[in-house]
Amino acid sequence: MEMKEAFNYTMRILNEVDKVIVDKRPQIEVILAVILSNGHVLLEDYPGMAKTLAAKTLAKTLGCEFKRIQFTPDLLPADITGYNMYNQAEARFEFRPGPIFTNILLADEVNRAPPKTQAALLEAMQERQVTIDGVTYKMKTPFVVIATQNPIEYEGTYPLPEAQLDRFMVKIGLGYPDDRGEIEILSRRIARRSDYPEVERVVTQDIVVDMQVSLEDIYIENSLLKYIVDIVRATREHEAVAVGVSPRGGEMLMKLSRAYALIKGRDYVIPDDIKTLAIPSLAHRLVLKHEFWLRPVSPDKIIESILKEIPPPKV
Repeated sequence: MEMKEAFNYTMRILNEVDKVIVDKRPQIEVILAVILSNGHVLLEDYPGMAKTLAAKTLAKTLGCEFKRIQFTPDLLPADITGYNMYNQAEARFEFRPGPIFTNILLADEVNRAPPKTQAALLEAMQERQVTIDGVTYKMKTPFVVIATQNPIEYEGTYPLPEAQLDRFMVKIGLGYPDDRGEIEILSRRIARRSDYPEVERVVTQDIVVDMQVSLEDIYIENSLLKYIVDIVRATREHEAVAVGVSPRGGEMLMKLSRAYALIKGRDYVIPDDIKTLAIPSLAHRLVLKHEFWLRPVSPDKIIESILKEIPPPKV
């Protein structure tokens, strides 16, 4: 696919989403970049911030199959992946696929399910396959997990382990709208006379896959690769960090920056792409030392300070 054609598609997708999600264009651009990079998103924000609506709207504009799983404490792994059921008429077992076999999967409130159930997502997210009773089933293409979690409730929840957090390309929140945006939300609800906003399909699954492939033609200079490596290595050497960003984290930042460049209408990456994406793609991968938990230090602030210390290359 030509770069200009891919860029036109991204603009049409974003403009269609803007009809529903008000005043959140930068965040939606990052989520779309993750989808084009064939990655996964963790949305962490307060209730009522349109996390689920954003996922459903993007899925519809992309022409992708969408399924939602409400994670609860009694959810079992088989409820996600599927199971083998005995067919008495034919005297054999038949596989009944679970909701994970889709294009865009919304794992709503993922931290409410126990670790065993959360782990059912791991193989699918990383290997794009599910193994049940020794048989491997391939996932659909594209396959993207958009997981949500609530940051204010901890009772009855199971925090995601670092190994699972590392499989998400970004961790991002939508945030509260400003006054103008909140008035616009109310005005649109009155105008459409319905609780359920409608959007048009812009592309198809095949076009999404073609757009993912076109990212391989986005140019990134060697000096920018070193810039990414310098940022990643600095996280491992920071005094407050026990475990820094892995090589996989650096690779995901590189892939994400190429997708972000496409969304901005360029066939090359610039330093600002990396700086914009560094916090959402790297901060959730840091594990702080115990003695810094009670200090005013956060992973976001650490990445922000590293970006200030390391000068971007001149390209």
